[in-house]
Amino acid sequence: MRAGSPRLLREINDRAAIEALLRNGPLTRSELEGLIGLSKPATAQLLTRLETADTVVRNGLRGGGRGPRAQLWSVNGALAHIAAVDLTPETVDIAIADISGTVLTEHKAPMPAKHGVLEAFVSAVGKACGQAGLQPDQLLHVVVGCPGAVNPANGELAYAPHLPGWCGFDMPGRLREQLATSVSVENDVNLVALEEMVAGRATEVRDFVVIWPADLVGAAVVINGVLLKGASGGAGEIDGLMIPDRASADTDTDRSGGTFGELLSNASICRLARAHGLAARNGHGAVRKALAAGPAGREFLVDLARRIATGVASVVAVLDPELILLSGDIAQAGGATLNDLVAAELRQLVVPRTPVQLALVTGKPVRSGALHSALAVAREQVFGLPAATTAPFRGPVVAGSPR
Repeated sequence: MRAGSPRLLREINDRAAIEALLRNGPLTRSELEGLIGLSKPATAQLLTRLETADTVVRNGLRGGGRGPRAQLWSVNGALAHIAAVDLTPETVDIAIADISGTVLTEHKAPMPAKHGVLEAFVSAVGKACGQAGLQPDQLLHVVVGCPGAVNPANGELAYAPHLPGWCGFDMPGRLREQLATSVSVENDVNLVALEEMVAGRATEVRDFVVIWPADLVGAAVVINGVLLKGASGGAGEIDGLMIPDRASADTDTDRSGGTFGELLSNASICRLARAHGLAARNGHGAVRKALAAGPAGREFLVDLARRIATGVASVVAVLDPELILLSGDIAQAGGATLNDLVAAELRQLVVPRTPVQLALVTGKPVRSGALHSALAVAREQVFGLPAATTAPFRGPVVAGSPR
């Protein structure tokens, strides 16, 4: 055996044990032994070694069955902390988690329309950190999900007219300066796609597209399991895609063409709803009213599906993906009814018979995707684990809740 090989094997086994604990949560020695394939003495030595290094900690006892209760082991979450942020024009939604994935605290705050956005953002992150007993510079990494895309050449945010206060400067660079820690900024729909790959409908899919049909229409393109970002970071920015309005109702739109985003804006969807005799304050409210109206609301849903499918058709014609996932408030409000109508309309427009499904991850998909992204960075830095090995993380667990 070559010199140094025993040390290399120990490092490999240590990483395998850490990965198993991150994937599965607290484990007994015998459970860990079965997962990583080591003997009982070797697993005991490994746990002693990792405990001495403060990498793992004892985490209670597992009872039940015959015999004594077994010691549980888990990764020491205090080794590092991260922040996941969902930034919208109206609010900033923050989660602070430790490296095990346990969410320590959450904080949501309003954002100004334009002036003072950076100061408000930094203040909100500082408050969230304070709730977790931390300072911002103690975070190992921060991932911010927002509409638009950061140009890798200069760090400027583009394709984000709803975020005027964030344009014209190196956004991740300025945040790194203000928070005194590592920061990355990612497109919000890209983070939804990441979450779908981790815990949604795309866990076994290599080529798919997530469509967010709402104000600022967005798409995330995944090819061979990798997010496609484009030369300037703008892959999937389809809000400005010019499409005809195929809705049957007369809403005074230019039938020859408009942007995808204009046709799916809250104002446009509400006008379409009024043309069908439905009054609503926003797009997802209109969809819910149409569903509640039964047959009386169906024609509105068909018209809305036509608009969505017309834009999606361009994406399908170019990429021919395995799957289209619809995400966001309007898609979730429409449920299976709207989803099936979009699929039917799409089949009339393109040759590929691409399945259309609702995204599985709901609630806070952007922030959840940011959490997984930040954890992947932290775990690679602290444990040397490639991002792919920790992808099937079982979801954040709020501190104090049972696993």
